[in-house]
Amino acid sequence: MPDPVQVATKRIQQPSVGENGYVGFTPGKSEVLPKGWNGFNAKALISDIRVDHDVQVVVRDGARLYCDIYRPADTSERVPAVLSWSFYGKKYSALDMLPITVWKCCVPDSDLSGLEKFEGLDPQYWCPRGYAIVSVDIRGTGHSDGQICVMGTQDAEDGYDVVEAIAKMEWCNGSVGMAGNSALAIAQWFIASQQPPSLKAIAPWEGMADMYREQFCRGGWFSMSNFDLIAKAIVRGQPNSGLEDFDEMYRRSPTQNTYWKNKRVDFSKISCPVYIRGSDVSSIHTMGSIRAWLEIKHDQKWIQWGSKQEWYELYSEPESVHELGKFFDHYLRNDKNNDWLSTPKVRWSQLQMGDREAIDNIIIPDFPVPETEYRALFLQSNGSLSSAPETSTSSATYNSEDHQSVVSFDHTFSSHTRILGLPKAVLFVSNDTRNDFTVFVILRKKDKNGKLLMHLQVPFKAMPYKTIHEIPEKEQASTNLHLGSVGILRASQRRVDSSRSMHPQFPFHPHDKQDFVEPGTVVKLEIGIWAMGVDFDEGETLSMRVGGQFPSIAEYSSFSGPRPEHEQNKGKCTVHVGGDYPSSLILPIVPTSES
Repeated sequence: MPDPVQVATKRIQQPSVGENGYVGFTPGKSEVLPKGWNGFNAKALISDIRVDHDVQVVVRDGARLYCDIYRPADTSERVPAVLSWSFYGKKYSALDMLPITVWKCCVPDSDLSGLEKFEGLDPQYWCPRGYAIVSVDIRGTGHSDGQICVMGTQDAEDGYDVVEAIAKMEWCNGSVGMAGNSALAIAQWFIASQQPPSLKAIAPWEGMADMYREQFCRGGWFSMSNFDLIAKAIVRGQPNSGLEDFDEMYRRSPTQNTYWKNKRVDFSKISCPVYIRGSDVSSIHTMGSIRAWLEIKHDQKWIQWGSKQEWYELYSEPESVHELGKFFDHYLRNDKNNDWLSTPKVRWSQLQMGDREAIDNIIIPDFPVPETEYRALFLQSNGSLSSAPETSTSSATYNSEDHQSVVSFDHTFSSHTRILGLPKAVLFVSNDTRNDFTVFVILRKKDKNGKLLMHLQVPFKAMPYKTIHEIPEKEQASTNLHLGSVGILRASQRRVDSSRSMHPQFPFHPHDKQDFVEPGTVVKLEIGIWAMGVDFDEGETLSMRVGGQFPSIAEYSSFSGPRPEHEQNKGKCTVHVGGDYPSSLILPIVPTSES
């Protein structure tokens, strides 16, 4: 059962016909959409699809959840089911969401049917291939009973019950899978950790796994991230339903308590086969995918690292769904003759940055790569990074209230160098007036002329410009451009529990108490930087930039209210280097044939 914590909720809007795909509550309605149907003027159906609307499933505490079931209409064969599970409406599609984003993430309407639950699989593709797609209104959403639980034990137990109920339906062959991006990926971790017997395989693509450490409180620094946008624009439920209020729950406990601990996945409990996808370019999901790979105990797991924005990858890269089809055919249809098991266990992408496409599908033996060299580069008084620390002490200061104020330390590579893995910063920092402060680190790439580069998250042929330089600032967003890998740490929550670190390069901070700092006192901060795969040619430069404000694109900040004054960075921060303060950056260097 869920932990007995009183959860704050906020009111949400009721569903309205015509908004977010909602068509009303129609339990018992069943219809066949014929081949050629194109009700959303997008992508026509290539086969007849039966749709059962608002099918009721009663979970263990008596709550009624409703789902839509899309399945082949022209067969009597029992078929496997794939669940699309999130607190977004079950008829809320990518056609509803993508127009909110810049360039619609370059996903054309012709790649979608409008039947797909946003971030989930499209029945247009999967039903003709012998699958049922089940789109669920989870607890508290749509017409389902209760309060909306965003991940955690209650949501996971509901998922267990729905998986088992679907497996027993007369049209199902008893095998159930789960798939989808982001919210639909995160839910898979939690549900799979409950080990429902009929859940035969999951495909969490871009799914964080610790809501405190990876979304709302990275490094102990609170941000509503994109959640206010989701709550206002997407989530709908009945008048007595509410959505978890993360802002208020953080106010009640800014450090780890039972509530926050319940939002972290225990990967050791996941026993079904897993096809993981992730990337450097996500601002939320990167480390959930990494930790899953490292901590899932069995060997029926695959990880594929990409270079594209997740929705483009899901909906506009045919190879992605082809690969997923092989995975599900093997585990849900018991097709032992396909070649899924010969798929490399670990494939990676290396970003080149600037107007160069990434190198995708690099086969590596494991992650991290076993022969990785963890090379320490020490911060120098002249703003460089060098292999040896200076003997004398110096410092560099930035205004922690100014987004433009940073201190940077650069290293220019003398030969081709591949960084692939988990970087870490070890910094000695002080603040002149505050007893707490948050430090932000970003690793940027500069070209041979010293220009800072960005990575485009879609193929150049798909975007409306020829070069990154042409993209207007108002069209630069976290869904289309990646600046570099980021690390964040709040000084009062700097304590490390090495016994729980997934890797020595990524320290585990318990975040269970606040150890405030006397103003002017120098403290050592070990900052795990999110996974990075970037190639550097001879003459190109890695620039480590340290400041007091989130250093990457966060255009959704306008959807969140300002933080209380005591939560904000104030005053000057000083980075101390050399002598007794050997501040350093540790980089994962992987040998290549060009090195």
